[in-house]
Amino acid sequence: MNTAVLLDHFRSHGAPFAVSRAGVVGWDDAELHRAAYADDPEGYVLLALVPGVNTEQRARILLQALCSSRAGMDTNTRDVLDRAMRALLFGLPPESVVTVLLATRRLRVNHKHTTRAILAFVLEHPDAQWLIAARRPALVDCFEHAVGKATARGCARRIAEGDSDSPDLRRSLLRFTADPEIAVTRVSALYAPGTYGVAAPTDPVAPLEPRRERPQMVTVTNRGDIAATLVHVYRGGADTELHSALAGYVADVTRALPRLDATVALVLDTSESMRGYGDREWALLSQAQALRMVLGEVCERLIVIEIGGEQTGSTDLATGLLDALDTAPDLVAIVTDGCENRCPGDLARVVATLPRLGISTPIVLCQALFTGSDDRTLRDPAPALAHQGFWHQDDFATLLPWLFARTTSGREWIRTAALRFLAERAGRFALDEQKEGAHP
Repeated sequence: MNTAVLLDHFRSHGAPFAVSRAGVVGWDDAELHRAAYADDPEGYVLLALVPGVNTEQRARILLQALCSSRAGMDTNTRDVLDRAMRALLFGLPPESVVTVLLATRRLRVNHKHTTRAILAFVLEHPDAQWLIAARRPALVDCFEHAVGKATARGCARRIAEGDSDSPDLRRSLLRFTADPEIAVTRVSALYAPGTYGVAAPTDPVAPLEPRRERPQMVTVTNRGDIAATLVHVYRGGADTELHSALAGYVADVTRALPRLDATVALVLDTSESMRGYGDREWALLSQAQALRMVLGEVCERLIVIEIGGEQTGSTDLATGLLDALDTAPDLVAIVTDGCENRCPGDLARVVATLPRLGISTPIVLCQALFTGSDDRTLRDPAPALAHQGFWHQDDFATLLPWLFARTTSGREWIRTAALRFLAERAGRFALDEQKEGAHP
């Protein structure tokens, strides 16, 4: 499994995933998903938790995990898959999950973990009462597929007659649920008369990524705390207080991230164009330096090569790349605004020549931007390189996995980060359950 290729696909390929009225499950990259799951089930499913992955791809990953047998898997792998699937069940928009569960019915999937996943969503979802009211026929289909039509209707009949804890009901249904009392209530609602016109919930109850509130008007000091503090430092602010605050902001970003056991060479453009002028002075350079500080905390070995810092302000990206390759890194990341004003085209020519010299070190271009809508058409010094832009501190959440996936240690780094996310999520919602009775 090529982690970098898969991650790029999961972020860029957003073709709709749907189940037609004729029961045809439509996903145009099914073979890619099947091959990735067969190669590394745990690593494949955990990629769904990486920030920036498309919702349609997360739905596909959930479907592949539900459809695949777990025969021969060890207990630890099964546990990781269960926790990751539960995160997807409650972290995706409900409409996407309902589509996935309907697809398992159309494909006649009948695994124990599939049954448990369907029942967890239908019976334990915090918004189940509104979901059932809005999507009753679909959820009844899913429920009857999970336990069998005759069994499902038999359970509904027993519950309607007042049964809530008989041995037959426990054996047929309640043993699959975390809260039997809530399950009984949900089954009653599934088979109760419907209500026309109820709107289905659209937002996930436990989003996989926090909602990012981006400023409507971008300035040099509202693009993240690290960059804003650096701008004040560059403008001559009080060093002691600002550096103390800076260390705290960097720690906040990196605290939950594992260390990458690799050598990363950072070619950092510090030219006049990165400094900027007027209202944008220090904007790009401060964000680039913020990335440098974060990488310094996360990478086991970070080598920084600054270019363009002379009075002339020239930017020789090609020489910076060659200097970086001399350090024998596992990855070279070029951070620039894209203005190659010394021998334009040199970087592209050097990049094209390296494979012929037997140099296969991964090289990527990280383009510093002022806003996410900046036009990069004329600022791409090496079109052949994988590239990604960043303008806000929040972009680091997607930028770091994209970078590290290209190293030999990247798969393990992503796996560790995803497992930490699941552990933190389980602890947070266990506390929520005690307080509010929620079950995500």
